[in-house]
Amino acid sequence: MVDRSSGKFLIPLILLVALVLALVAWAVWRAPLRAALQVQAAPLVRTLQFSARVATPSRVELGSTVTARVRRVLVDEGAVVQAGQVVLELEDDELRAALLQAQAGEQQAVARLAGQRSSGRSTVQAALAQADAVLLAAQAELQRTQDLVARGFLSPARLDEARRAADVAAAQRNSAQAQLAANAEQGSDTVQAQAQLATARAATQVAAARLSQAVLRAPAAGQVLLRAVEPGQIVQPGKLLLTLALTAPPELLAQVDERELEQLRAGQVASVVADAYPGRRFAARVLRIAPLVDAQRGAVEVTLAPQPPVPEFLREDMTLSVEVETARRDRALVLPLSALRSGDTVLVLQDGRAVARPLRLGLRTLQAVEVLDGLAAGDVVLVDAAATDGSRARPDFATAAAAAATTPAGARSRDDAGGAMGSAMGR
Repeated sequence: MVDRSSGKFLIPLILLVALVLALVAWAVWRAPLRAALQVQAAPLVRTLQFSARVATPSRVELGSTVTARVRRVLVDEGAVVQAGQVVLELEDDELRAALLQAQAGEQQAVARLAGQRSSGRSTVQAALAQADAVLLAAQAELQRTQDLVARGFLSPARLDEARRAADVAAAQRNSAQAQLAANAEQGSDTVQAQAQLATARAATQVAAARLSQAVLRAPAAGQVLLRAVEPGQIVQPGKLLLTLALTAPPELLAQVDERELEQLRAGQVASVVADAYPGRRFAARVLRIAPLVDAQRGAVEVTLAPQPPVPEFLREDMTLSVEVETARRDRALVLPLSALRSGDTVLVLQDGRAVARPLRLGLRTLQAVEVLDGLAAGDVVLVDAAATDGSRARPDFATAAAAAATTPAGARSRDDAGGAMGSAMGR
């Protein structure tokens, strides 16, 4: 006789076992979850970060051109000076005495030239007239002596004496005539006197110039950056006394790794923040890029110009952090770099399976890349490293979103809305 009460429990037990086996088989057959994201259009901005310092376009170092003791220093560090303002005075007693001596020498040369042109010339003219008279008398005497010798009244010796006297008078007359020519306006004596006067005037100018060098003036409007001298010091030519930053719009100088040179262009916009004022960000623009690379550091100098209004807190040599926007896509299909496989391919989920697809890429940042061809908006890309071409998979969007949320904020542009497909700064 069959125990019907035991049969009542056997059937449900069999059904339960079958259900468990079916669940196990379904779990084994079901495709695994893989981290995935859906391709979307988003802004993409590539930026480059580096340090810079504030520098004025012109910095002037003032020094003395004479050896002297410092009498007064009229400015302190940080003082604003105007063009031509006296900033330092040297003791000038010897220089003033030298100027007085040169001026006296010039006055003597002036008097010498004036005398040459007036009384000296008159004296020479009188001497020439006298020489002419003596010559005429000597010639007349010679003629008379020749007649008397011819008649036999005088000896030939007297004729020789008369000839010598006539020759001497002629020589004296030639000398007087030469002296008169030398005293003419273009004569040698006058020219010599004029040259002496020019030399004396030049000596006066040199003495006056050296005296003026005892006073140092600001060559242009600016600010005193360094004061390296005090009253009483003896300074020599070439010694640095004061450093001025001439008044001009400040510039920002940076040394950028030459590997990033391809990203930089004149005119690019930048965001700048001073380490001392982290809450006061201001705009700048790339002004120029040096044509040479520093071979020692492997860097190129980049100059930026702050955009108006220029912050009033900028100081010479202040340290700044600069972020230059080197490329922008207002709307592009963007993928995180972590989604790329070798050969610039991705795994796209199609009909429950991963399919490898090659891409043509564009702008790259540290975190993301622009897709030019190979994907369309809405495509699901597997970012799980365990996924392989042809494998079954189910998309796990939550895991990819969580990974994107952990991306450092500093690695994404401030213009990005966030997420793994946001833009990132270059290096």
